[in-house]
Amino acid sequence: MYSPTAFRSMTPSLDDVLGVRREMDRWFDRAFSGATQSLQPWAPAVEVRETTDEVIVAAELPGIDPADVNVTVQNGVLTISGEKKPQKPEAGAEGTYHLTERRYGRFERSFTLLQSVISDDIRANFTSGVLTVTLPKTAEAKPRRIQIEAGKNVEIGVRGR
Repeated sequence: MYSPTAFRSMTPSLDDVLGVRREMDRWFDRAFSGATQSLQPWAPAVEVRETTDEVIVAAELPGIDPADVNVTVQNGVLTISGEKKPQKPEAGAEGTYHLTERRYGRFERSFTLLQSVISDDIRANFTSGVLTVTLPKTAEAKPRRIQIEAGKNVEIGVRGR
């Protein structure tokens, strides 16, 4: 005998279909997320701040040896480049990675300097994984107050015809 209830239980519901879809999406995310992340370029996070006397650029470079970082200024462009090398496992260490989100490889960030800077006085400091580049402004680039002179009172009127 035909039972509509039995027939409905064999037909997948929309929730069942969407559940399978969600599970497949999760599986693909787990299987390919590392591959897609490794294809994306790596670039450090940067802050650029300006004061009256200087422009300060700070770049987060955790786990990078300062010897692997280059800072150059040429034709009004500041460039920070280098390479984050993968850490080698300790000798005799065994194990299998189950998750890795760290990125490695070459990086380069360039910034056009809007102000004139004194290139001979540029300083770079690397402390606690943060590179700070200080670019002092030239005297022309610094803001200066213009003195307003008091003048004669001049009467402005309309000439009659």
